[in-house]
Amino acid sequence: MGNELFSPEILQETWEIATREIPVALWETFYVTLLSTLFAVIIGLPLGVLLVVGEKDGVLPLPKPLMSFLNILINVLRSVPFLILMILVFPLTRLIVGTIVGTVASIVPLVIAAFPFVARLVESSLREVNPNIIEAAQSMGASPLQIITKVMIPESVPSLISNVTIALTTVLGYTAMSGIIGGGGLGKIAINYGYYRYKYLVMLIAVVILVLLVQLFQSIGTRLAKSTDKRLKNKQ
Repeated sequence: MGNELFSPEILQETWEIATREIPVALWETFYVTLLSTLFAVIIGLPLGVLLVVGEKDGVLPLPKPLMSFLNILINVLRSVPFLILMILVFPLTRLIVGTIVGTVASIVPLVIAAFPFVARLVESSLREVNPNIIEAAQSMGASPLQIITKVMIPESVPSLISNVTIALTTVLGYTAMSGIIGGGGLGKIAINYGYYRYKYLVMLIAVVILVLLVQLFQSIGTRLAKSTDKRLKNKQ
């Protein structure tokens, strides 16, 4: 099996596929991951803030039915496996994009799968903020909006960056699964050649590139989080 996998014919064919299709697939994976994460943050960040500030003892208490609805919605969306979610949102994908197949179409289910996850990560980051700082801002007469935008979010920036990095790498993994419904990128390469055509060397290359992308995103996110952490700066 090993000799067949690395035979001259297979190596030549793998090289031709890699040079012809991998660069395009890499670009598709890259921009779909970044766009999907961006949209997920745009939706999930406000939701995560509401989950914290809208509690009974929060800085901006919201009606209990609304808070219950938000929690249930987020929990339900998070509990649906991504492959099933892609199928469930076909009508919405067709409505927004005009098709259910292709790289752009995969962004819709990716965002829907990611924004509840982002909301919970944002909630976790905001709960790490020292309550004494919030109480001090309230005693100085700061409005709820000022507390949110000038105290809670700035104080939790390092944690938010770390958690967004986690979301980014999770979305990257989802993009590979989107190849099953015709989404482009490295996932499509791995499925089309590794699963349907038994060209395992091509699939291995796609997997290695995905692992390297995860390492790249994680390294950048970790460095950004450290550079914005006031506690680390004070120790220097």
